[in-house]
Amino acid sequence: MQEVFTMSTVASIKQAIKDDPANAEFTAKGWDPLFHVLPSATILVISQAPGRIAQDTATYFNDASGKRLREWMGVTREEFYDSDKVAVMPLDFYYPGKGKSGDLPPRKGFAEKWHEPLLEQMPNVQLKLLVGQYAIKYYLGRKRYKTLTATVQNYTDYLPEFFPLVHPSPLNYGWQKRNPWFQTDVVPDLQARVRKAFD
Repeated sequence: MQEVFTMSTVASIKQAIKDDPANAEFTAKGWDPLFHVLPSATILVISQAPGRIAQDTATYFNDASGKRLREWMGVTREEFYDSDKVAVMPLDFYYPGKGKSGDLPPRKGFAEKWHEPLLEQMPNVQLKLLVGQYAIKYYLGRKRYKTLTATVQNYTDYLPEFFPLVHPSPLNYGWQKRNPWFQTDVVPDLQARVRKAFD
């Protein structure tokens, strides 16, 4: 009974997001807000905003960034989408458009309005992945280091609740080459913690 009530609440929040005047242009396009929240989730991916392909296909992380993120997590596509263990909650639930270098940042004020009621629907989350600088800044605030690199390198400072990560976008492949410790030290620990949350 509790689960039915919770999912009903998630549906009502989704409708409220669509009805929000700030999202009128997206609703007019027939876009649904992209997120995945359910009471059985043990892992929460907090990201910045859907990419163009994700929005076009109505499937979060359905692009090169999603493939790389799943590789870092050590999960299959089926586990990511169908296990009922992984939730996804971006700072902005709509594709914000194209910027000069990559996508535009998520809109301000959106997470402040909707994250708290959605978090209340996920009582079993054990690990929150903060994907990219915007999610890290929003959730870690002054606790983060001066640079994204230093924050990710010192990720253990934020465990067991948060696991900060660089964004898996192809735009950051150069960063990964310059920081080989990420693949050798951070990724294996991330995979172990994800698997523990799965089990």
